[in-house]
This record gives sequence, C-alpha cells and structure tokens, in this order.
Amino acid sequence: MPYFVYLLECGDGSLYTGVTTDVERRLAEHKSGVGSHFTRAKGAKRIVYAEPHSDRSRAQKREAEIKKWPRAKKLALVQ
Repeated sequence: MPYFVYLLECGDGSLYTGVTTDVERRLAEHKSGVGSHFTRAKGAKRIVYAEPHSDRSRAQKREAEIKKWPRAKKLALVQ
C-alpha cells in the first residue's frame, strides 16, 4: 500500500503537510474537522501537492524534511 506525503492549502493560504494512504479521504476528513488542530482552525481548502512513497517510514521522513522548509521552498515544490 503506498503512502503519500501531501501539502494542503488552508483557507487563510497557509500550507499543511501530512502523510496518508488515501489523499481524497484525508482531505474530506480535514474539511469535516476530523483532521489536525491546525486545519480545524485554518480551514482545509484543497490538496496542492502529493507524492507517493513505498512505505510509511520513507513518507514520514519526507514529511519531516518538508515541514522544516520555509514557505517559499514548499511553494516551489508545488510548482
């Protein structure tokens, strides 16, 4: 089962980074308020980026890497 690292755009334009096995389901969870505190407060808008990984460990390492990046680098990844 592939894991995905995704970037979600929030209602205020901020970006949220997460890991899931089902991007569409996770977006629906964020939108319904079942997501993180961050997206509950900011409002989930849409997935702007997703990349597949073969296992959870690799996906979580990549998530941690991306979360350390400045906003400009995250936006460049989305492009």
